[in-house]
Amino acid sequence: MRLKIINGTIITPYRYIRNGTLVAEDGVILEIKEGDIDFPDAEVIDAGGKYVSPGFIDLHIHGGGGHDFMDGTVEAFLKIAETHAQYGTTALVPTTLTSEKEDLLITLDNYEKANANNLFGAQFLGMHLEGPYFALSQRGAQDPRYIRNPDPKEYEEVLAYSSSITRWSAAPELPGAIEFGKRLRQKGILAAVAHTDAIYEEVLEAYENGYTLATHLYSAMSGVTRKNAFRHAGTIESAFLLDMDVEIIADGVHLPAPLLKLIYKIKGPDRIALITDAMRAAGMPEGESTLGSLKNGLKVIVEDGVAKLPDRTSFAGSVSTADRLVRNMVRMADVSLLDSVRMMTATPARIMGVDNKKGTLVAGKDADIVIFGEDIRVQTTIVQGRIIYEKQYQKI
Repeated sequence: MRLKIINGTIITPYRYIRNGTLVAEDGVILEIKEGDIDFPDAEVIDAGGKYVSPGFIDLHIHGGGGHDFMDGTVEAFLKIAETHAQYGTTALVPTTLTSEKEDLLITLDNYEKANANNLFGAQFLGMHLEGPYFALSQRGAQDPRYIRNPDPKEYEEVLAYSSSITRWSAAPELPGAIEFGKRLRQKGILAAVAHTDAIYEEVLEAYENGYTLATHLYSAMSGVTRKNAFRHAGTIESAFLLDMDVEIIADGVHLPAPLLKLIYKIKGPDRIALITDAMRAAGMPEGESTLGSLKNGLKVIVEDGVAKLPDRTSFAGSVSTADRLVRNMVRMADVSLLDSVRMMTATPARIMGVDNKKGTLVAGKDADIVIFGEDIRVQTTIVQGRIIYEKQYQKI
């Protein structure tokens, strides 16, 4: 497996390499430089002057292409991975919704089977369990039937059941949530604050005990509140004040341009991960859809580029793809392409602890690559040196 990409504008962690060449062998980058590299017997891709970027890494995603990770099938995992690869995603973290424990265990089983057979889509980086330990008042589109407080008996059973869990989101103010965060840290699992009404003091204690990421900042979390006439900083302000990573749904709907600019100004590209938080309707036409599993999920409607509850009182997940996130940061938030790409590649790689292999185009790292034009429309997606997607142009 020898690959050579020529005539590209290569995006490195620090600069562009114009008229650059990248060579990789057996899925690993060997060399990057301006001009040509002698590398015989390689499959050659002419980038045609387009950008050659690290593959996009989505650390919070529920579905796409008409499938959801909670559907209870291996096929759903594989089809979602293939769908998002078309938009430049080379690695992703499959995410659950609040559910019965039995459905959660089935999803973990399907992850294991799908991971062993995922040859044509974005790679999996372990499971993200979103819930069920949330504040009911901040449930958003999460099903209230399954929301509950952390139960050591339950989460210890889940942790013992699968070694594929890499992150878990919870509300840190709930009874038992601090001990839960400590346990996740012991297991090397990323703990994140989410769907929470916590105030600063509660978030600070959580941060000190393992909760280092804010899940979809601004969505389903507290801002400034008043109790007995006194103001308290909420989770949003806490994430700004603390040295905490944040993830944002930069679909242009969940967060308007002013908030995208504010978050970028305060946190900077090294603390922000762009996420799709995509549900099954990503990559599909607008209309009726289902959030969560087809068996017992919530009916939603997709319009205006976002999924909504039928009564339109709340968003019900994004239908975004990774290329749209990068494009929005450039066009809506006036962020440079270098920093926008960093928030979709290097920063999520570091947050998930895979930055030794992924997230930047550097010799010795995985050849996870996406080629796109000025409009950030994906032409080619490459995972570990294998082309898994190429845009088919209509012949005239």
